[in-house]
Amino acid sequence: MFRFIFAYAGAAFGMLALDVIWLTSMAESFYRPQLGVLLADDFRPAPAIAFYALYLFGVVYFACAPALQNGDWRKATLNGAVFGLVAYATYDLTNQATLNHWPVLVTIVDLCWGVFLTATAASAGYAAARRFAG
Repeated sequence: MFRFIFAYAGAAFGMLALDVIWLTSMAESFYRPQLGVLLADDFRPAPAIAFYALYLFGVVYFACAPALQNGDWRKATLNGAVFGLVAYATYDLTNQATLNHWPVLVTIVDLCWGVFLTATAASAGYAAARRFAG
């Protein structure tokens, strides 16, 4: 149980630190010009908190836990990358299929970001669990 808690905390720290930097630097310079009126004018914290809580559970369950069983950080990184690709592709490709305006460039950038971000978060979760929960 402690491994799960430390993996979750480590993944959360890694993901939130990177995502805050990414979103604050890219929202106005990349996403607003690409998506325009599709973006909300104000940040809505409740859905964001729900997303991160659920997504981080997925990172720990699908990437960190199997890697901790094998004792191999590379498995956490690979599983995190695959989980990130699938999750971000689900969002972006659904938007591309259902919205009148969803640029292919946004999909490509988001997929790359999702793979990198989730692989890094999974690695951080794995490292935290190994370091603090043995």
